[in-house]
Amino acid sequence: MEVIKKMREEKGGKIFIKDEDVVSKKIQNLIDGGVDSFQVISDFDRTLSRASYNGEKCTTCHGILESSIVFNEETQKDLAALKKRFYAIEIDPTMTIEEKCPYMVEWWETAHKIMIKSKVKRTSIQQAVTESNVILKDNCKEMFQILNQNSVPLLIFSAGIADVLMEVLYQKSSFLPNIKVVSNFMKFDENGVLVGFEGELIHVYNKNEGALTDSAYWYFEDIKHRHNICLLGDSMGDLHMADGVPDVNTCLKIGYLNEKVEHLLPRYIDAWDIVLVDDPTMDVANVLFAAITDAIIKA
Repeated sequence: MEVIKKMREEKGGKIFIKDEDVVSKKIQNLIDGGVDSFQVISDFDRTLSRASYNGEKCTTCHGILESSIVFNEETQKDLAALKKRFYAIEIDPTMTIEEKCPYMVEWWETAHKIMIKSKVKRTSIQQAVTESNVILKDNCKEMFQILNQNSVPLLIFSAGIADVLMEVLYQKSSFLPNIKVVSNFMKFDENGVLVGFEGELIHVYNKNEGALTDSAYWYFEDIKHRHNICLLGDSMGDLHMADGVPDVNTCLKIGYLNEKVEHLLPRYIDAWDIVLVDDPTMDVANVLFAAITDAIIKA
């Protein structure tokens, strides 16, 4: 298939497809359905943003706040200790998602309590993003533009901090009309000081219909005629992000594997339609979106 050929030309040996016939059929269904039946659901950290740059790990939405001058040294140490303990569990290839979930809830709830105790100010978020090393993947802006120009909805489903995520988009790209964010939104008092988080906790393994807020529910209602999906993610939990979409016709799942490749690659190949290893670009997704929208990708 020409689309898969172009994908392989972009990524060479870093692209893995378990069943090319199945993937070809899915891609053809997405093309035949056209833009009016199509939507994209994506994770943010290490999916739309880079996992590393010049050998240095790039930060996540939680990490942007945790590593900045927003928090004092004691708070930073507390959050770093949490990450050291729980991130190893998140990516442990020997544990099931069901086994990991209680630990993820404990991690996020404890981290949020620490953040609230530190009295973060709304105005500090912009500074934290500016001083961070977060980087959107190459050609991510072009992806946003292609989808927006063709009125294709992009749902960014993140276990991070929504306020930080949106500030990253404002600073590094733009927050376009077709974008909807479902994530952990901060709640501030009249003085702009963090006092809590809105809605249900969203962590890496419950990004599905059980985590939807009222606004996200109506988002799905507004686009319920769009039965074809491209799902983008970097963790096994991301595979369930489309579970809240009714009457799915075709769902093509593209997974980005950023670490522990030797241990995780077989599981990723088995679970995802397309797996990309250490990919700092959105090139493969853009090849697909160009085929669906007849868009021209900038070199």
